[in-house]
Amino acid sequence: MRTVNTEKGFTSVGALTYLLKGSVAMFSAGIAASLVITFLNMLVPELVSFSIDSIIGNEEVPAAYAGIILLFGGIDYLKQNIWIVAAFLLAIALISAAFIYLRTYCNTRANQIFTCRMRDKLFSHIQRLPLSWHNVHRTGDIIQRCTSDAEVITNFVSAQLITLFRIIILIVFSLVFMFMKNVKLALISSAFIPLFLGYSLFFYSRARKSFKKCDEEEGVLSALAQENFTGARVVRAFGREEYERAKFEKQNVYYTGLWVKIEKFLALFWSSNDCIALLQGLLIVVVGTVYCINGELSAGDLVAFISYNTMLMGPVRQLGRIISNMSKAGVSLGRITEILNAAEENYGEVEKLSGDIEFKNVNFSYDEGKPVLKDISFKVSEGTTVGIIGGTGSGKSTLALLLDRLYAVTEGQIFIGGRDINEISPATLRRNIGLVLQEGYVYSRTVGENIAIAADSANENDITCAAREACVHDNIKNFLKGYDTVVGERGVTLSGGQKQRVTIARTLLRETPYLVFDDSLSAVDAQTDAEIRANLAEKFKGATVMIISHRITTVLHADNIIVLDGGRIAESGTAEELLKRGGIFKKLYDLQTALPEELKEAAEND
Repeated sequence: MRTVNTEKGFTSVGALTYLLKGSVAMFSAGIAASLVITFLNMLVPELVSFSIDSIIGNEEVPAAYAGIILLFGGIDYLKQNIWIVAAFLLAIALISAAFIYLRTYCNTRANQIFTCRMRDKLFSHIQRLPLSWHNVHRTGDIIQRCTSDAEVITNFVSAQLITLFRIIILIVFSLVFMFMKNVKLALISSAFIPLFLGYSLFFYSRARKSFKKCDEEEGVLSALAQENFTGARVVRAFGREEYERAKFEKQNVYYTGLWVKIEKFLALFWSSNDCIALLQGLLIVVVGTVYCINGELSAGDLVAFISYNTMLMGPVRQLGRIISNMSKAGVSLGRITEILNAAEENYGEVEKLSGDIEFKNVNFSYDEGKPVLKDISFKVSEGTTVGIIGGTGSGKSTLALLLDRLYAVTEGQIFIGGRDINEISPATLRRNIGLVLQEGYVYSRTVGENIAIAADSANENDITCAAREACVHDNIKNFLKGYDTVVGERGVTLSGGQKQRVTIARTLLRETPYLVFDDSLSAVDAQTDAEIRANLAEKFKGATVMIISHRITTVLHADNIIVLDGGRIAESGTAEELLKRGGIFKKLYDLQTALPEELKEAAEND
C-alpha cells in the first residue's frame, strides 16, 4: 500500500495540506472558538466607554444601546446599580474562559493528530525509498529532518499558523470598532500597519537563507554525533577520542556562530520594532487627547480607542513575528517536502516466484562513467547452486543487490522465471529472495527477536530450528538468558561470526525459494562454513542458491562457479573444469589451499 503519491511532487504548501489531513476539522473548531473570544473581548472596551460617558458621566446614551439599556431598567437605574455592568463584564469573562478552554483543547488535539500523521507518513515513506536514496543522504541528516524540522513545523502550525487566523480576526474587529469611534484617529493608527508588515517581510527575505544554512549545519552536527556513537568501538580502538571531540567541537562552534549572527539580527529587528510600536502608541495618546479636548472624542471613547489600538498593535507586531518565523518554518517544510517528493518503490502485491535466474548483458555503475559490472550474462537453473568468486571490487556484491532490485541495472536485463525483475514488484522479489549480507545488521533486541524479525508468525520452535541450521543454536544456549539475551546496539556483544549466523538464521526462517549469501560466511571458521552448507543442501534441496564468497572452499561444491575480474565474467564452469583450465580460479585455489602445506613443511624443516 503506497503512502504518498509523488508522481507530480509536492510544493511546500501542498505537502503541508497533505500532512494536515485529519486535523483540519479540529483546527477549524479552534479558529471558530477564537472568533467568539475575539468578539467578546471587543465588547469590554465598549462597556468601559459606555460606563465612563453615560453612567459615571452625563453623556447621552447612544441610540444603538437604548433598547438594551431599557432591558436593565434604564440609565438612571444603572447609575444607582453599577454592579450590573460589573456582573455583565464578569459574564463575558466566564464565557470567554469557556471558549478559551475549547480553543485550547481543539488546538492541542489537532496538533497531536497532525504530529502523529507527519511522523507516520515520514517514517512509512522513508521505509519505501530505494537504497540509492539512502546512500546519498546521511543518517544523521535524515534523523534531524524527522525530529528537529518536524518539531519546527509542528510548533509553527499549532502555535503560529492558528494564531495567524486569530490575529487576522482580531485586527479586523479592532479596525471596525476604531473606525466607529473616530475615523481620523483610526487612519493614523492603521497607517502604521503596512510599516510593521513591510519591515517584517524585509526581515523574512533577509533571514531565510540564514535559517536554511543553520538547519543544514544542524544536520551535519547530528550526522557527526550519530556516526561517532555508532562507531564507538573504532574510535576507542584507534584512540581517536580527542580527534573526534575536536571535529565535533569545530562544527558545533561554527553552527553556534551562525545562530549568534541570526540572534543579533533578531535583536536589532525586535528592538527597532518595539521602538516604532511605542512611538505609535504615544502618537495615538497625544492626538486622541487633542481630539478629546476639542470635543471630537469623548473621554470614554478615548479610553476605548486606546484599548482597541493596544489590541491592534499587539497582533500586528505578532503578525510580523509570525511572518519572520515563517522563514525558519519554510526551510524546515522545504526539507520535509524533499523527503516526501523522493520517489518510492512501488511495492504492489506479493506473488510466488519460480524458475531460472538469468542475467543478460547487464551493465551497472554507481557513479556515471565508472562501470562496476560490464556485460554480465549467465543463467542459474532452478534448484541449482551457483558460486560467485572474485577479487575485492570485482562486482560480486553488486550482483546480489541488483537481483533484489536494491539498485536498478544501468543496461541489460535480469529475469526470474522468464520475467524481467523490473516488472516484478519489490515486495514479491524480497519475499521470495532470502538475502544475507556480509555485514548483517543486528538490532538492540533479544537474540530470538532478531531471528524472528524476518517472519510474521515465527514461534519458538521455528526460531530454534533456524538457529540450528545456521549453527548458532549452541552459542545462544550458552548465553546468560539464551534466546532472551539482549544484544547491544548493532549486535556489539556478539562476535562477527555469531552476528553472521544470526542473520543467516533470520533468512532461513523465511524458507524462500531463492537464497543469496553475499560473503555471509566470511567470519565463520571453515568447519562451521561446511556444516551450514550441508544443512542448506539438506533442508533447502529445491531452492535456487547464489553463494558469493572470497573463500574457495565455500563455492567448491556449487553446480556452477562464476569468476569475476574487473567487473567482467572471466571464467565459468564447475570446480573441476575451472581447475583444469588453470586460470584465475586455479590460482586462487592453489593460493588458499597450499598455505597449510607450506606451513607444515616449514614446521618439519625446523
